[in-house]
Amino acid sequence: MRWWLYRLAAAAAFLAAALALRSPAPLRFASGGRFKVALFADLHYGENAWTDWGPAQDAASDHVMATVLDADKPDFVVYLGDLVTANNVPIPNATLYWDRAISHSRRRGVPWSTVFGNHDDMPFEWPPEWFSPAGIPPVHCLSAAAMQTSGCSFRGTPRIELMKTELNRDGADGLSRSSVGPQELWPGVSNYVLQVLSHEKQQDPALLMYFLDSGGGSYPEVISSAQVRWFGNQSQSLNPDGRIPELIFWHIPSTAYVKVAPKSKTEICKPCVGSLNEEDVAPQEAEWGMMDALAKRRSSWGTTTGSTGAARTRNSGCVSRATRVTEDMVTGQEGQGSLR
Repeated sequence: MRWWLYRLAAAAAFLAAALALRSPAPLRFASGGRFKVALFADLHYGENAWTDWGPAQDAASDHVMATVLDADKPDFVVYLGDLVTANNVPIPNATLYWDRAISHSRRRGVPWSTVFGNHDDMPFEWPPEWFSPAGIPPVHCLSAAAMQTSGCSFRGTPRIELMKTELNRDGADGLSRSSVGPQELWPGVSNYVLQVLSHEKQQDPALLMYFLDSGGGSYPEVISSAQVRWFGNQSQSLNPDGRIPELIFWHIPSTAYVKVAPKSKTEICKPCVGSLNEEDVAPQEAEWGMMDALAKRRSSWGTTTGSTGAARTRNSGCVSRATRVTEDMVTGQEGQGSLR
């Protein structure tokens, strides 16, 4: 266990040093009060990588994201978890697939942030069909020279390693606004807050965006009570009078979604709209107070999450008490989403 802690501490020290050198231009509303955010969730790069279907879906996801970015020209992009299907990735690490997912924003110079989902750091899961008489299909691993290793390792990639690779490449120039949260919130990693400044009042924040790691993969699917306390402290410090609107992003829905959502395959009924009416919600394993904390804050405009089950919910939303509960449009083809 000591080697794991040493590795984690070393990665944290590296990231702290890298973040200290970052001085990107602040995020800011444009004239007219516009700040357009594009959400991409459940891209699932690398899913079924040993088949023809998987790479074809990755190519389709490339096309969808390029189309959205070129048509809408957002000011900011949020990658809302499950960028990769790490449990299907048969190469020594998933960072190349992760890099492919965010590359469309990089090429266009659009800043972004990432949040971890439940598939991003899963260990490799051996497909049952590989044990049939047909056996293991040809698996195309990258060359040994490129990966500095031989063959396929099927080992999965820890959250901290994915984030370290992203920040090492894109953190210094300010395109990646992702961050490693406080160490006391680990194993959750993507816990941080970003400020979007006003156009008129140059130093005043006009929007706060909170990002929370909802777990899954290498640890339980939950937003911990420690994360709830962290959010409370941050929001009280940055926005004590609730004057600034707040948006909160995480991947796995709260149990509140189950309470307000109708049963699947029923007619659309209030307070929920969209495809949430067609699928059952697969929520976090427990609720430790996050939704209660949000309901008490009049400045919280809503929560945006990424997934509700194996087929993922797209482009839908509910209203629960004082907090708007929304689902984003799933962009990834493996997530069975579509351009809408």
